[in-house]
Amino acid sequence: MTHQILIVDDDPEMCEVIAARLRREKLNSRWVTAGGDALAALQTGSYDTVITDLQMPRVTGIELCQQVVRNRPDIPVIVMTAFGNLETAIAAIRAGAYDFVTKPVEMDLLVVALKRALEHRDLEQQIKRLNDRVEHSQPFEMFIGESAVMAELFDQLRRIADTDTTVLITGESGTGKELVARALHEHSSRKTLPFLAVNCSAFPEALLESELFGHEKGAFTDARTAREGLFVQADRGTLLLDEIGDLPLSLQPKLLRALEERRIRPIGGNHERAFDVRVIAATNQDLEAARDEGRFRDDLFYRLNVIPVEIPPLRSRGTDVLLIARHFVVRFAERFEKCVTGITDAAAKLLLAYDWPGNVRELRNAIERAVALTEFDKITVEDVPQKVRDYRGSQPFIAGSDPSDLPPLEEMERRYILHVLSSVGGNRAMAARVLRVARRTLYRKLESYGWCNQPPASRDSH
Repeated sequence: MTHQILIVDDDPEMCEVIAARLRREKLNSRWVTAGGDALAALQTGSYDTVITDLQMPRVTGIELCQQVVRNRPDIPVIVMTAFGNLETAIAAIRAGAYDFVTKPVEMDLLVVALKRALEHRDLEQQIKRLNDRVEHSQPFEMFIGESAVMAELFDQLRRIADTDTTVLITGESGTGKELVARALHEHSSRKTLPFLAVNCSAFPEALLESELFGHEKGAFTDARTAREGLFVQADRGTLLLDEIGDLPLSLQPKLLRALEERRIRPIGGNHERAFDVRVIAATNQDLEAARDEGRFRDDLFYRLNVIPVEIPPLRSRGTDVLLIARHFVVRFAERFEKCVTGITDAAAKLLLAYDWPGNVRELRNAIERAVALTEFDKITVEDVPQKVRDYRGSQPFIAGSDPSDLPPLEEMERRYILHVLSSVGGNRAMAARVLRVARRTLYRKLESYGWCNQPPASRDSH
């Protein structure tokens, strides 16, 4: 981005010196020698920051600050004041100046203050754009996101929503797999009919079979009455089989047969019943790995994986984090009846930098906590959870040029593979696609690292 700086000082030589240094920093600038000329320039030109002297005739630096804050509050002002004149500097800050430097000006300090001001303005503008978009964007109604990966997801959902094809949704915990399933249902011709969901990991095997397929009276000890299963209850609607990776092996053949023949037989029943249900399955597990290890049937995997939908983790969605956070701020401010209108720049930086292993669910909880605790009209750094404040991301590479500190190529490969695996939540099939290697090649390397079926190494352990 090209920034434009307005320099204001009644000393032309000082203006020239500052402009020359800014050119070395690849920053564009224009200078004027009077506060009135600066106000006129701000009305007709586009500027990102103002650097102004305080002691000027007619329109002083203080008055210029006040005018900028009143008419262009998006432009930060840096004031230059004589050394030791602290009262004047404080007055400038109270008038709305972003920062101040003392004269004689140390150019390095001025550049640091200027870059900080530009970063502040850029982030403020970004947050404003994101806040505006929250009100106008309706990406599948249930979702908020403008990143490239979410645009691809929305396009895929639009194309498959109004079909009856079986969908397998994969993604880390907290990414919104059930929301995707509901979105598919709401955008289909079945939207006025039932949407039912069952968590395959929440029931013992016998109860899960009854939950899915139903049972007849007397089929087992506690079966005092007949009960229709979810396949029948959801007839003509949509059935979500959540956490399908935890479906017991003994039930997988019965589910496969039901999906193939579109008929089910209740436990203890003698007659089959037809059903018309769109089936969507979801899991945070690597089903391809489970299949290779014999924990999931080949034929059932292929029957469910007709259309695979992968939900990206929040850490790969860029500034979607701020869009979603803003959405939650509005929601929880309304719920708690508090006048919380946004997020400060410093807090926003922390949200962007954090890895969000719990994805949208973790972000939602963090914003709910922040809105509940804050004493201000914007969420501050102190309102952000401690682990978000303390987070320090790391890369799998070592900075530096000392040969004794540089690892061999084999070690770099190991670090990078484990870094990618951690980035995709341990999903080996997805990691293989990112690395562009065969899955079996990846599996062999992981075995040589002693990884096997252990959780992926933390990024902070490299």
